[in-house]
Amino acid sequence: MRKVFLYSLLAILGIILLSFTNTHKPGKKHIKASKQRSGDASRGYDYLVNGDYVSSGIPWEFYKVFAPNDSNNFLQRKGEASLIPPQFNFTVNEDGIEMLSPNCLNCHSDYLNGEYIVGLGNHSFDYRMDPQAAGQFMQTMITNKYGLDSKEFEAFQAFSASMKALSGHLTTEARGLNPADKLTAVLIAHRHPETLEWTDSLLLEIPDKTIPTDVPPWWLLKKKNAMFYTGIGRGDFSKFLMASSILTLRDTSQAAEIDKHFPDVLAWINDLEPPKYPEDIDYDLAVTGKSIFNKKCSGCHGTYGPDGEYPNYLVELEKIGTDPALSKAYTDSLYISFINWYNKSWFVQGENPGQLVIESGYVAPPLDGIWASAPYLHNGSVPDIASLLDSEKRPRYWKRSFDSRDYNFEKLGWQYEAFEAPEDCNCYNTDLEAYGNQGHRFGDPLSVGDRKAVIEYLKTL
Repeated sequence: MRKVFLYSLLAILGIILLSFTNTHKPGKKHIKASKQRSGDASRGYDYLVNGDYVSSGIPWEFYKVFAPNDSNNFLQRKGEASLIPPQFNFTVNEDGIEMLSPNCLNCHSDYLNGEYIVGLGNHSFDYRMDPQAAGQFMQTMITNKYGLDSKEFEAFQAFSASMKALSGHLTTEARGLNPADKLTAVLIAHRHPETLEWTDSLLLEIPDKTIPTDVPPWWLLKKKNAMFYTGIGRGDFSKFLMASSILTLRDTSQAAEIDKHFPDVLAWINDLEPPKYPEDIDYDLAVTGKSIFNKKCSGCHGTYGPDGEYPNYLVELEKIGTDPALSKAYTDSLYISFINWYNKSWFVQGENPGQLVIESGYVAPPLDGIWASAPYLHNGSVPDIASLLDSEKRPRYWKRSFDSRDYNFEKLGWQYEAFEAPEDCNCYNTDLEAYGNQGHRFGDPLSVGDRKAVIEYLKTL
């Protein structure tokens, strides 16, 4: 009887220990999944590229005077919408004013190897220049053309107020990086958390620092249990996806209407697949690379194929070693007032709340389509996979052409020129705070041949 009891106790302890080791491995923590709302992917795509989730913008009649038609129509839109760039939606407000409003593709699309890819992070936009002068010019021209009391100016006003508030806050030190965290902070600093109504006066103090990120591709989201590099976005993903609407939101009633559509957008994103590697692959070498990858890399980045599993680990700063500025912005005091704003706002109310959960570290991402998402690390500081796997080869100061065809298919990343010192304003300077290329040295122990094999395998994902 005692043996039965003892064996039972040991079995229970074994299960407990197994559970613990599966979720609390040294240096990393498993992120649990949150229930997501279901949606219709086709409706989601239509809303993404035609919807009015940004409900204020540039009058169409004004835009036509100053900008040529876009003849590409990559999104296969109809009517007037077929004539505008894919980063804008053609919408008509309740007063019948036709407008161009910015959409999600400003950050979540770009060219690669000459092809326009929806869902690819925008790796070429230039935030080094403050758009204040352009915004002021637009405001003056629209005011002169229509007058302050016109319906056209009223349709433009919310967009204009946001652009004015953002001026001076979004500049980065390198082209291709995104100031999304700072942008969100500025916009919510002008909104009441419970009503979401805009005020021209500041309700929160805006930090001076702009910490940049490289925009991750959308096709990875289906595997993730948390959003953003820091894994802070928990709960309902649709609440975070609709965040672009805070650019022009009137109040919570409009937010609730927009929210109804974003489970459809999420459904479309979850159907999105990465582009296939377009060049030849040495599949024999890739088989070797897969074996090495599964032994050395899959513990954080998962396995691939029909039986593949992604572990959803948040890796502690001490283990990953990459530039800590973004993570520390949330765990230290920089963004604490904005975290508190969100976690008491409309976005965390109701049956499908979003929530910011703050923990130190970075999420080890899935690697589907990794060949297409250069540059690498959360701040875009490493130009190619070859130098990501061999930290001694990472350039300290480097620049690229931003020609989407200027791609190195051998090293998997951008062609670049390295310098001994920061050459000019086009140079990526890894000495700057938040721009460091340190850490993720897990490929350093591999031989040259092993790295080559792993790269060949990564081409297949």
